[in-house]
Amino acid sequence: MLIQSKNVFVSGNFIEAQIEMNEGKITAIYPYGEKAVDHDYGELKIIPGMIDVHCHGGLGFDTNDAEREGLVMWAKGLLQEGITSFCPTTVTQSEEVLTAALENVARVVEEGYEGADIVGIHFEGPYLNMKNKGAQPPEYIAVPTIEQFAKYQEAAKGLIKIITMATEKDEGHVLTRYCAEHGVNVSIGHSSATFHEAVLAVANGAKGITHTYNGMTPLHHREPALVGAAMNLKDTYAEIICDGNHVVWPAIRTLIEAKGKDHCIMIDDALCAKGCAPGDYMLGGQAIEIRENGSAYLKAYETLAGGTMKFNEGLRNLVEKVYIPLDWAINMCTLNPAKYLGIDDHKGKIMAGYDADLVVLDRDYEVVQVYHHGECVKEK
Repeated sequence: MLIQSKNVFVSGNFIEAQIEMNEGKITAIYPYGEKAVDHDYGELKIIPGMIDVHCHGGLGFDTNDAEREGLVMWAKGLLQEGITSFCPTTVTQSEEVLTAALENVARVVEEGYEGADIVGIHFEGPYLNMKNKGAQPPEYIAVPTIEQFAKYQEAAKGLIKIITMATEKDEGHVLTRYCAEHGVNVSIGHSSATFHEAVLAVANGAKGITHTYNGMTPLHHREPALVGAAMNLKDTYAEIICDGNHVVWPAIRTLIEAKGKDHCIMIDDALCAKGCAPGDYMLGGQAIEIRENGSAYLKAYETLAGGTMKFNEGLRNLVEKVYIPLDWAINMCTLNPAKYLGIDDHKGKIMAGYDADLVVLDRDYEVVQVYHHGECVKEK
């Protein structure tokens, strides 16, 4: 397979180029027009496949549902918006429910399926701070222990790659260090950590901040708290929901400008209702409603519980509403999450030897075509 465009995103630049793909990999990059191609995309942009590290569900399925058919349907659906890799994300629930959810993801990966690559599981909770629980069900919030987490990781067959945790509740940072030593990214979230507590957590191995601004004590000029830590700790990765509802545009821009182009990660925090009509749904056993603005709220409350934004829409928001450079925005959806997950040796770039995961976008950031391991997968 050989395709070309006058706008191929390579190492932060758009160049005129041809992309050769064989057996699921990018095998060569040639000058534009050098060889006969299977498809010429003209002025359309070609970027790496996008990676979502924090998404709970979509198309009526939730990770906690623990259903093979639902997970596979969702994974296939993600390809249509340009997501070629993702981390199914749990919601705090009983040990029985979480174990079943983890086992289901592991089983689907082991047996094989068609759809976006599952590159890990994001384990959100249950080790959270009650003060900043957000939409997480309080009755299942637990004290972190290595013993319990090890059981969860065993059920997941090692697939847990990110854990959202209120690290100030991890006494002596015992679980934080354990996770860091075993290849699991600790992301501080649903937390009341002070700035000092957040710095100590990072010193003990934490590498990320979950949905920055949401589920944490806000920035104050005499106590920067976790928001201030996200801005000041340059080597940590900060998730940010870019739908304009969870965080307003100027605040998103402030975070990105503070951290720079290499350590911000766009997420959608998507729920089972993504791709469905507004209405009533369930999240972690709690009733939620999807309102006309596209975000989810706990039923009868103003507590945000997640979103339904498509990833290509988030990319457009970053450029047209947050006003950051296009290369920064693309990195937030591709290379930065790949680096965070440690898969940037084969994902997140358009480069020979990398997975042939590509997204073709028009000038309005609508997805024209998606290549997943070199195969066209976008429905006409």
